[in-house]
Amino acid sequence: MAPTRDETLTGGTTGQTRAPRSLDRGREPWSRFAEIILRPQLKLWLNWDFEGLENLPKEGPVILACNHVSYFDPLALSYMTDTLGRRTRYLAKSELFKIPLVSTVLKGAGQIPVYRGTGSSAPLAAASEALDAGLVVGIFPEGTTTKDPEFKVSTAKTGAARLSLMTGVPITPAAIWGSHRIWKTKLGFIPAFGRPVWIKVGAPIDMSDLGDADDPAVLRAATDRMMSAISTLRDDLAAHYPERWR
Repeated sequence: MAPTRDETLTGGTTGQTRAPRSLDRGREPWSRFAEIILRPQLKLWLNWDFEGLENLPKEGPVILACNHVSYFDPLALSYMTDTLGRRTRYLAKSELFKIPLVSTVLKGAGQIPVYRGTGSSAPLAAASEALDAGLVVGIFPEGTTTKDPEFKVSTAKTGAARLSLMTGVPITPAAIWGSHRIWKTKLGFIPAFGRPVWIKVGAPIDMSDLGDADDPAVLRAATDRMMSAISTLRDDLAAHYPERWR
């Protein structure tokens, strides 16, 4: 079992009463599938610890930016936001939408394709619409799973910062740890029973003092501020993670 943390933890192992559904809970077919079929399996097999959930409001727009250590991360973050009755839309690389079954799942869950290297504004426009609808928009600013051998935070894209500056919605930083021992290319899929997956959410970061979203220097400063917060959260989780599971 995971050691007790200083702050209040919530998750599949704590027995906390599930929060009431918020109004942003949709009924996309694959979201319903995950809710009915996958959620009980995730709760059974893994040892979840969620910290800082008070930083995620139960309704209203949220930009949730997280480090990326595993292909399992979107599912893990969705499981966490689901405990609050929140629906999360992710910006996902467009290549995934070309894989037949994966494409069906992503489209059925209302996810947003990102056409990397094209300069298309469509992903940010779709994300902005999701925020206008009061949804959680999940972003992995690194753009792909980290290549660092110690799974440290790597260089990030500026899209999350641009979205925040465009919409006025603060970025809520988060970090995940343990998922890299479940599903990573070099390791394969390792469904070890009881493996801890920890997620820590930080306080929202207001970027409004930095300036215009069209200024590259402002975007980089906002991105660096965001990644510094994510890195601090990640380092805390890594430092306290149970030795036997490392």
